[in-house]
Amino acid sequence: MKRIFYNILITFLLLFSIILTACNIDKTGETMKKNNTTNLTEYVTKECGTEPPYKNAYWNEHRPGIYVDVNTGEPLFTSIDKFDSGTGWPSFTKPIENASIHTKPDMSLGTLRTEVSTNASHLGHVFDDGPNGKERYCINSASLKFIPYEDFEKQGYGNFTSLFNFEKATFAGGCFWGVEKLLQDIPGVISATSGYTGGTTKNPTYEQVSSGKTGHAESVEVIFDPKVISYKELLDYFWRLHDPTQENRQGPDFGTQYRSAIFYYNEKQRAIAEKSKKEFDAKKVFSKPAVTQIVLATEFYPAEDYHQDYFDKHPGLTCHTIRDK
Repeated sequence: MKRIFYNILITFLLLFSIILTACNIDKTGETMKKNNTTNLTEYVTKECGTEPPYKNAYWNEHRPGIYVDVNTGEPLFTSIDKFDSGTGWPSFTKPIENASIHTKPDMSLGTLRTEVSTNASHLGHVFDDGPNGKERYCINSASLKFIPYEDFEKQGYGNFTSLFNFEKATFAGGCFWGVEKLLQDIPGVISATSGYTGGTTKNPTYEQVSSGKTGHAESVEVIFDPKVISYKELLDYFWRLHDPTQENRQGPDFGTQYRSAIFYYNEKQRAIAEKSKKEFDAKKVFSKPAVTQIVLATEFYPAEDYHQDYFDKHPGLTCHTIRDK
């Protein structure tokens, strides 16, 4: 009898220990009602509350980017240091360097924990049970705002791109709707953005580019992870998703804005592109050689919002396919 009681006691203590090492016990709805608040962000950041596990915005977010203080916009964590802790809350091994994060003892649950906060927001707690002996910053999604990598420049966080070892490539292969769609679905591609480049007019509109007088080509800027896909492998897709032997046109679309082009950003990309073009011609996929331009990249202007993710907005439409070779 004593042994059974002893086993029950040990099991209870273990379960209680697990609960306490999580961010908090989930009584979110009950506590918010008691405090007469319906604003989860205010409840978490101003009243030191805790959101429900697995029912929050970022516990299962896997895109590259940074997490900033929802109240101030100050950068706090990156996706590089995010991991799945199995707790149901966003977890990080460390904050961004020089992030203004403060810690202090917290005895609110009757046991010593370490609270994490900024000057404006309660964030969560930090524990010493992270991967490989590192810390685990257990943070509420409601205290954060996620900024995807591809939006860094647009939202004023461009200086954080250097934290990510991503690379950029720009291709033109006819109507950018189809090129964007096919490229963005390739593993290792972080983002694909339709736009205009290779011309002389600053901040061109679609109507101006369509006139053929600006010198721009309908292009797609690709951000990719070289650890997953190489520049050469991206080029292999580029050759197969359009007919590079057609000069200043693709199918029914004609004009210099529909030309085939590779816009390189450094000499390494130029050399790889030149070699790739020769290899493609050697395959004799078409009776004529490729007329694809290989030129130094100039400023890229993102196209209007209605052009972005066009085929996702208009299911069933398509204008490009990927050949076998």
